[in-house]
Amino acid sequence: MSADAGGAALELEARVRAALAGVIDPEIRRPVTELDMVPSIRVDGDAVAIDLRLTIVGCPAATAIERDVRAAAESVAGVGAVSVDVGVMDAATRDSLIARLRGTRPSGHPFTADSLTRVIAITSGKGGVGKSTLTANLAVALAQQGLRVGLVDADVFGFSIPALLGIADAKPTRVGDMIMPPRAHGVAVISIGMFVDARTAVSWRGPMLHRTVQQFLTDVHFGDLDVLLLDMPPGTGDVAISVGQLMPHAEVVVVTTPQRAAADVAERSGLVARQTGQTVIGVVENMAGLAQPDGSVLELFGSGGGAETAARLEVPLLAQVPLSVALREGGDAGEPIVLRASSDGIESDAAATAISALARDLARRGRGLAGRKLSLAPRDAGANRSD
Repeated sequence: MSADAGGAALELEARVRAALAGVIDPEIRRPVTELDMVPSIRVDGDAVAIDLRLTIVGCPAATAIERDVRAAAESVAGVGAVSVDVGVMDAATRDSLIARLRGTRPSGHPFTADSLTRVIAITSGKGGVGKSTLTANLAVALAQQGLRVGLVDADVFGFSIPALLGIADAKPTRVGDMIMPPRAHGVAVISIGMFVDARTAVSWRGPMLHRTVQQFLTDVHFGDLDVLLLDMPPGTGDVAISVGQLMPHAEVVVVTTPQRAAADVAERSGLVARQTGQTVIGVVENMAGLAQPDGSVLELFGSGGGAETAARLEVPLLAQVPLSVALREGGDAGEPIVLRASSDGIESDAAATAISALARDLARRGRGLAGRKLSLAPRDAGANRSD
């Protein structure tokens, strides 16, 4: 090969590699070139041969990744035939990748007080207030704001997030001892429901619950997140205590209903959060009323419960989400109502409007500095003194 031909081949190889940098692994959410999945590119004239190495055998995204790699290479000017040799990366390369993805985790999980990720736990004093439906829709609405969102279904006994998001049959992918969470509507999701049969009754004691929550935070690779939502189980039991121990810096949103009798119960979940150092940032009143054809509102569950809970906890009432048939239908179908409203271009459903407004409010709120280390150092008292 002449020097000119060799230079042209190197130049074409560089342009192909640059194009492949735009191919994102759908599970790890990083470019395949950054993940060492393309160890070599060979150029012969205008023909390009690409070595593609997947992270694991049977990678569920293999077909999509190969297709995207081929399309990216073919889009480069001057490229003729493209061949892609698909294999699996060796153990050493995979271990090195896992180590890079994990990074340094002093406390065992990446969502420490020093992390840039906001952790928001959605809690309730009792079940049946629509907390999980609200959390699923809120996660999607935050993703629609352009945020990188993760969602942990910490309601181990009553897991429902996968079904609400339409991924009831989804299974995580394991890369070594690292778990890649499925994604739905731009949200990375993990739930015990992805590891057990949907009809299985989970009956675990406290230590097992603690280990499960800890593993979700430690072994699941969410990537870089702006917000991590936790769908908490109702009440003030073991999981609430575990989350408080693992993430005392988390922010908490308390969900209740308009029924005044519910205020007593809802208040307790906020008080337990504060006992572990967490910050209650507000209350959401769900099932706030059912709009009638004549424009009136039927208050099936009474009124004032949300405001009373917020007053007792001395926090703002962040939102009042009305009863909505469409919201319920969306949950049953695995299609969050905020997604449907956005795709239609009009947020016509009152519940979708309220949840989307809540997401915008939370996205605008800055995270407090409580529990975070500031990169400040004492200044020499004589530094600015003139002699």
